[in-house]
Amino acid sequence: MTRMTQEQYDALQEKRKISTAGEPKKSKYGNRRTEVNGILFDSAREAARWSELTMMENAGLIRYLKRQVSFPLIVNDEQVAQYRADFTYSELAPCGEWVEVVEDVKGVRTPLYKLKFALMRACLGITIRET
Repeated sequence: MTRMTQEQYDALQEKRKISTAGEPKKSKYGNRRTEVNGILFDSAREAARWSELTMMENAGLIRYLKRQVSFPLIVNDEQVAQYRADFTYSELAPCGEWVEVVEDVKGVRTPLYKLKFALMRACLGITIRET
């Protein structure tokens, strides 16, 4: 194995700074961070969905709208992961009762997301609504 000298390492770090300076970091899945009313979202789709949900809340169709709610995923009394929902809210079901909704704006269903989706159902009895 060949080792770098400190000077070679410093030169490499300086080269990296120059090549990426001023360029925004490209997203792995092509989404663009978007700001709506001073709130920063991970994607334009998530921002658009937030706008829809806030209109629905203002119209009284849903209530208790929240963003980025975390759910601990516990197996055998040990927290093995954490799922962060894009949105949670209550909506009026056809039976006339308010039911809790956990929603995720999905573009790509990664293996990690699929695992957390299954754990949410198995550990907490919650099925995530994908939009």
